[in-house]
Amino acid sequence: MHRATRLVRIFTAGGSHPQRWNSFRYTGPLPHARFDPHPAGPPADDPGHGVLYFGLSVRTSVAEVYQATSTVDRKTRRPHLVVFRPKRTLRLLDLAGLWPTRAGASQEISSGPKDLTQAWARTIRAAYPELDGLWYRSSMDAGDPAICLWDPPGGNAMPDAPDVLLPLEHPGLDLPLSRICEELNYIMLG
Repeated sequence: MHRATRLVRIFTAGGSHPQRWNSFRYTGPLPHARFDPHPAGPPADDPGHGVLYFGLSVRTSVAEVYQATSTVDRKTRRPHLVVFRPKRTLRLLDLAGLWPTRAGASQEISSGPKDLTQAWARTIRAAYPELDGLWYRSSMDAGDPAICLWDPPGGNAMPDAPDVLLPLEHPGLDLPLSRICEELNYIMLG
């Protein structure tokens, strides 16, 4: 993926597990996380297996992050929107093309059971350790592109500063988020 491509992420800066815009999650695999590459079993900390999920649009990020409730809560846990361009070209395996078929899988890899997609993530990561992650179809946003970054090596592609970093409750996001929620049939709070 070209380094001028903007990645979009929603993260929570508050709550019991506060995040930063550029910090990978090293605990996993989490039951809801499609391509967590962590060893199978209960979630555990593993500094060799960081993961972050992105969309290429705000709508994809909203659809993915709030899929469990279809409710965009703009205050609880202090959600933020971040948009940035990686420092370098990302090496991503394209799961939206023929690779899954050629590898004995299918496009269900982007929407199937998480235990199976996590097993694929572990296998792919072991076979291609130089990959920064995966390019796949969002199962929540009409198959639009989504990206899973792994660290290592993806951490060194993170820029020093983002292009955009705003709390979701920022007034400038009122109209765009309400339009996105209307498109997705999600409810917006706050």
